[in-house]
Amino acid sequence: MIHQLAKYWWLVALRGVLAVLFAILAFLWPAITLSILVIFLGAYLFVDGIFTLVHGFRIMKTDSHWWALVLEGLVSVVAGLIALFSPGITALFLVVLVAIWSLVTGILEIILAIRLRKEITNEWMLILAGVLSIVFGIILLAQPLTGVVVISWWLAFYALFFGIFLISVGFRLKKLAR
Repeated sequence: MIHQLAKYWWLVALRGVLAVLFAILAFLWPAITLSILVIFLGAYLFVDGIFTLVHGFRIMKTDSHWWALVLEGLVSVVAGLIALFSPGITALFLVVLVAIWSLVTGILEIILAIRLRKEITNEWMLILAGVLSIVFGIILLAQPLTGVVVISWWLAFYALFFGIFLISVGFRLKKLAR
């Protein structure tokens, strides 16, 4: 599996760059309206899901654990489409949507890191990204009526750290590809 992940290291790094760009937008405009936040979030989730699906399908024939990436990608695509086609959703639904997405992807990232632990060093970064996703989801579920500005900042911090971890993992995979 590590060889296939390393071959497409740039998909992991690109996901990280997209997450960092989303974080910057959320930091710059924390008081944006709910509909704009939903569109930004939906676009991010959709694009992240597409890249994750592409990665999963590219390794499908060579790795039996491809399903974790495909499942993570499907969850992100579905969450993104819901957000994009329902821009008038309530803040509570947005919080629950993001929380569920964060919990599921966090669990799947930890599974992937555990599968890779014997093949790469510093797999703790992917585990930490997964734990961060899970903690973020729990925080959102615990405080669903928090204001949109706070949600925007939570999303920004989460996306920033998640993006940094993915970029780091992507470049570590690039080194392995050589």
